[in-house]
Amino acid sequence: MERLKPFSTKTHKNGNNMSAENRRNIGGRRIAIRFAAPLRFAVHFHRRIHTQLNMNPIKSLQTLGLTALFTMTALITEARAETKHSQDIVAVASSAGSFNTLVAAVKAAGLVETLQGAGPFTVFAPTDEAFAKLPKGTVEDLLKPENKAKLAGILTYHVVPGKVMAADVRTMKAKTVNGQELDIKVGSSGVMINKAKVVKTDVPASNGVIHVIDTVVLPK
Repeated sequence: MERLKPFSTKTHKNGNNMSAENRRNIGGRRIAIRFAAPLRFAVHFHRRIHTQLNMNPIKSLQTLGLTALFTMTALITEARAETKHSQDIVAVASSAGSFNTLVAAVKAAGLVETLQGAGPFTVFAPTDEAFAKLPKGTVEDLLKPENKAKLAGILTYHVVPGKVMAADVRTMKAKTVNGQELDIKVGSSGVMINKAKVVKTDVPASNGVIHVIDTVVLPK
């Protein structure tokens, strides 16, 4: 089977992980750049229509109103898109509502800062229902402080370095952050990660992508 080559990761020049403040600053600059285009278009549109209407004040005001409405719609759309893609993997998982156990496990294992890092990462994320399939008491036991290392090993087995979108997935072996490999198989019924089925793909995050799986995969 072909082995997945991890994408290179980028780090901030002042440390391994970009600070939250710097991420916000960069996000702000991106929003300003994205807003510039619709604003320039609105100004150009208004000037052109204004000239064509031979400076008719009433029609000009109507045109200005339509231009303002168009501009606000464009800005709101851009802002929503930017906000959605500016969330890191932990934030996306926390807000989804279906990864409560996974988020709790990430916190217990001390992996929050890691998964908030620059990455990029590909996370095969088990749902709450997936964790519920484990034998009774397993999750509670793993969340205990004395099992922190074991829990971290399980969670990092769900993480592959690099950003691997669904279109890039094929039957292969993928080395995880854990160090062990996942067996990825693509068939007529979908994509399998070991014995887990991928039920949703390409959930975007600012530092990678999440693919949802229906079963917790366990390292050897």
